[in-house]
Amino acid sequence: MFPVAFFAIGLISALIRVLTSKKQLSGADKTGIFLLYLIVMCIGVEGLFAFSGHAFEPNIIAEQIGWPTGSPFQFEIAIANLSYGILGFLCIKFRGMFWAATVIGNSIFLWGAAYGHFVQMAKGDTSPYNSGIFLYAGDIVIPLIIFILMILYFSKKKSEDPKLSQN
Repeated sequence: MFPVAFFAIGLISALIRVLTSKKQLSGADKTGIFLLYLIVMCIGVEGLFAFSGHAFEPNIIAEQIGWPTGSPFQFEIAIANLSYGILGFLCIKFRGMFWAATVIGNSIFLWGAAYGHFVQMAKGDTSPYNSGIFLYAGDIVIPLIIFILMILYFSKKKSEDPKLSQN
């Protein structure tokens, strides 16, 4: 459920930011605000949240996914989540193609995880963190929305800034 909660917090926060802006925002500005807030919440915060679970409560998380407990693989997943969490927060400071790299990398990671979950489901593993909302919203739909938003952002940015069209 937490992927949906982080997504909702990101959307609501971005909407408040756009609606309370004192300056006139372009389409690219608005799209960029939504993109950044979703990157920070759904990649940054969620990455750190997933890191903490895999690193500090690995056996509980393993059971929720349907994995055997005690696997050192849990720590590797924790570090991957930590990496994306940090990248998500760095997007506050670094813009442009850094956003694209963060979104693309995280999307590949999550869609790859989704594939793994489908393989496990085909073998009968319908554990809560292996299926349902975690799979469909957290690993597929939310990364897809952020990916599409990223494409829209760079498209709007390019159409609003003639200098970008010359490259």
